[in-house]
Amino acid sequence: MERSSISGSQPSSERARKPQRRPLLTGATAVALSISSVTGQPACAGLENDVVFSEYTELASLAELVHRLYSPLSALHVEQEARPGSKLRGQTLDLTQEHYSIYVPDRHPSPAGAYSLLVFVPPWPRAEVPRQWVRVLDRHNMILVTAENSGNEAPTVKRREPLALLAAYNVMKQYNVDPQRVYVGGFSGGARTALRLALGYPDVFRGAWLNAGSDPIGTADVPLPPADLFKRFQQSSRLVYLTGERDEENLAGDMHSRRSLEKWCVFDVVTQTEPRVGHELADAFSLGRSLDALLAAQQTRSDELDACRNRIDREIDTQLQQVESAVQHGESTHAQDLLRKIDARFGGLAAPRSVDLAKRHAM
Repeated sequence: MERSSISGSQPSSERARKPQRRPLLTGATAVALSISSVTGQPACAGLENDVVFSEYTELASLAELVHRLYSPLSALHVEQEARPGSKLRGQTLDLTQEHYSIYVPDRHPSPAGAYSLLVFVPPWPRAEVPRQWVRVLDRHNMILVTAENSGNEAPTVKRREPLALLAAYNVMKQYNVDPQRVYVGGFSGGARTALRLALGYPDVFRGAWLNAGSDPIGTADVPLPPADLFKRFQQSSRLVYLTGERDEENLAGDMHSRRSLEKWCVFDVVTQTEPRVGHELADAFSLGRSLDALLAAQQTRSDELDACRNRIDREIDTQLQQVESAVQHGESTHAQDLLRKIDARFGGLAAPRSVDLAKRHAM
């Protein structure tokens, strides 16, 4: 299985990069907040570094991460390899040891006074808020939160993904955030992690901002989640791609990623290019365009979505029947190969039938 164990290694698509970085806010220029998830004191506007959260959610538990972000057979293999009698439960992080930076706008332009939220996954280890982004965040009434030690060298499942989920959960408990305007984003390798999170957690994130980094979905590295979650992703998630026009490698990667989304019936996609830029973090103007696109009214293509889903369902039925036929003819090796390919391609869409086949025939 492609993800037979939970380790610190990165997926092949998430190799560490050394991106160019622009000026960033530091503690010397920060405005103090009175946020404290420990004391429950009211929060106010500005930037604070070294924030420590205290609240956990089951959505960030190891069991839920494996359920949503692994293919069904990989998840089954992880469960089978666990110690006898043990279960995949509990959190992978001790929040008392984790630190975040958070920026909160100082005004409420929306009638309801609710914030939007962007959880930013960086490719570098420091938790930093780009200086040039502050006015853009103010204009969009958007909170930004980012974690320390969540760069490309950090384990994806054990750190980067739960750090982002726990950030969203704690900020939403501290502030009046509109749950329909919660997004995950990232730069370079962080954008690849953001895509995985948006795909596996469409009930948390309503979309993703992918700045110079993306992957195809429906692969061993980025498996499709369970069917109910993927239907929600198809219906309610928006993806905004932003890449420099001179960043040829990631422009090509974006094209493959978008093609995979269309193949899997995901149509609410926006493509943007940053002029005269290579592999660099977005400037303020480009971020503003991307946030405008994220927050715009949803585009629906219901008839096309239904037809596309029906096509996929027929493909799954046909291929699972081929596995059953191979088993009946005593071709166990061929059946195993077919089932592994189905698991890598269709992920959670083929469950629970794929898992039942694997269990019944010890595949």
